[in-house]
Amino acid sequence: MKYPLMLAALAATSLSVQAADDTKLGWNTSAELGAITTSGNTKGTSVTGKIDAKQEMVQWSNEYVLSAFFKEDEKTDVNGNRFSEKSAERYFASGKAGYKLDTDHAKLFIFGSHTEDDFGAYTKYSLISAGYGDRLYQGDGISIDAEIGPGYYTGKTSGDITEKGALVRTAGSLDWVISDSATFRQLLSLEAGSDNKRTQSETSVSARINGSMQMKAAFTVMHDSEVPVGKKNTDTQTSLTLVYSF
Repeated sequence: MKYPLMLAALAATSLSVQAADDTKLGWNTSAELGAITTSGNTKGTSVTGKIDAKQEMVQWSNEYVLSAFFKEDEKTDVNGNRFSEKSAERYFASGKAGYKLDTDHAKLFIFGSHTEDDFGAYTKYSLISAGYGDRLYQGDGISIDAEIGPGYYTGKTSGDITEKGALVRTAGSLDWVISDSATFRQLLSLEAGSDNKRTQSETSVSARINGSMQMKAAFTVMHDSEVPVGKKNTDTQTSLTLVYSF
């Protein structure tokens, strides 16, 4: 009986090595930038940018994200003098390290993020979370991934109140390859703590211009269940950006 068991073990090892070899290792980075300038009766400038870097290794799958959004409007006072006024400034950074459990997509992960938003309900918001992620579905150009785990957050509201405590974080993504040149992506996350529940969503469609350049249209929603007086629960952003992959 030992020989069939040895052959089975060798076959499993061969399949594992082949699956690892089929995985494209190394870095896959994309940078996107969009800007809108208006003139005439309404003058203003808004700029949004994002860097998304993925690192694939034999045993680890890591991702790092940096994004920023800035908006400045030109207004006129009662004396007819024009002046510029900043109306939005937000910065976001995150990092995720995932330890692969098998030759598929199951992994243990640790995730951390930090947000600074001068005009948001929370001017500062940081969290760290760990948990389990896996691919729920793959087929016909569609893949669905999900992850869940406990975490801890600290935040500072626009009313200068500090909040902190445990939370449960769930996140998911849907990727749909519509054609050789077009893709659809839906990202969704929920961070549920005792003081606040933060939901974030990004819906985007990308069209390839050439081998490394894409045009991306995206709609982003961020919702906080509890906000200070005078602040809205939901912030939205519609963007059109150029994305360069390298």
